[in-house]
Amino acid sequence: MGSVAVIVRVMPESPEVDLEKLKSALKQKLPGIQDIREEPIGFGLKALKLAAIVNDAGGETDAIEEKLNTIPGVERAEIIEVTLT
Repeated sequence: MGSVAVIVRVMPESPEVDLEKLKSALKQKLPGIQDIREEPIGFGLKALKLAAIVNDAGGETDAIEEKLNTIPGVERAEIIEVTLT
């Protein structure tokens, strides 16, 4: 079993969410995060786009989404790309 790179878009609940605190919470929940970038959406709202290296196990991507969606301040987290490393 190998590893895959996962790209996830995390939408905060509102523009008032502190993105630095949210980045910290994301790194605690998902230790494999390699990079986090802010992506402007509109009306002051910014999404966080993160890249993480995870095990290539069945159901791992669903578990990532579930973990990230439990963080306070996250409206939704969705995987937008998975690629082999």
